[in-house]
Amino acid sequence: MSKIKSITAKREFRTFLFLIVLFVVVGIVNTDFLSINNIANSLKSSLLYIVLAVGMTFVLLTGNIDISVGGVLGLSAAVSGMILRDGGSFLVAIAVAILIGAVIGLINGLGVTKLKISSFIMTLGMLEITRVVQVIYTDGQWVENLPIEFKQLSQLSFMGMNVLSIIVVVSVILVHLYLSRSRRGRYFAAIGDNEDGAVLLGIPVERYKTLSFVISSVCASLAGLIFATQIGFISTTAGVGIEMTVIAAAVLGGVSLSGGVGSVIGAGIGAIIMISINSALVYMKVPAYWNDAISGSLLIIIVVSDALIARNASKQAKKERLNTRVLQEEVRESYAK
Repeated sequence: MSKIKSITAKREFRTFLFLIVLFVVVGIVNTDFLSINNIANSLKSSLLYIVLAVGMTFVLLTGNIDISVGGVLGLSAAVSGMILRDGGSFLVAIAVAILIGAVIGLINGLGVTKLKISSFIMTLGMLEITRVVQVIYTDGQWVENLPIEFKQLSQLSFMGMNVLSIIVVVSVILVHLYLSRSRRGRYFAAIGDNEDGAVLLGIPVERYKTLSFVISSVCASLAGLIFATQIGFISTTAGVGIEMTVIAAAVLGGVSLSGGVGSVIGAGIGAIIMISINSALVYMKVPAYWNDAISGSLLIIIVVSDALIARNASKQAKKERLNTRVLQEEVRESYAK
């Protein structure tokens, strides 16, 4: 019973419950929303957001934020797309995309850790730089005519299940196990929870902060490849505004903006919710121009809720520490008597 209670108390469980309620409520209005085909399409449409949310979780756990993921996605997709369009191999395109993400993430991480620049300002500036570089590299043109074999990668299936979906889900589970079960994986949350305490424990804080930005940008590059396979072309506006959706997805999934709390599974479920909401509006015949208003309102609600939860948790922790001190004083006084 206590184990069940601990599971239901987790933020990830509440997020998953919210996802189920969303599908049930919309399904009552339009039963087609509950079809197996639509559920599979919702997961498939969420894949690049899930990958982005996983990377964003690493940064948020350390108490920072990465606004540049949309720009990294667009630039990586454009460069790898041009390589493929001009006859390059899949492996070269993937390697270049990952390299781009790693370099940008390293620059972001060093800017935050060595130059002590705010992560918001550093990554916001990098977002603008990557956008300009993408336009210059592509000469302001869309990257089209990608190989058919590449575009079909997102359609591959195994035993009726989408192969790309299987890969992403398995990867999320493995990353979750790394962050929750391994000693080094728990360093990220430890840094966000108490950076000074992490330093005293001997955790290489700057190294892991930098690594979190590298992971986030590499995930953005991989998301760019997924974007290219699913869409089939890369426009100069690819990934514009996606960072807000990703941050909202991560926080909705239980990742705290103040750092130290959250999981990639919760972030992944949050990503599915954010995409499912847009799909739900279509099934409920809500005009498309409401999408941004609803997403923006949800983001505000999520951030406010996260702040209130963090504040209550801090008050509770302080209360527990105070009670412990009082109890210790009472014990000392009883021994003195």
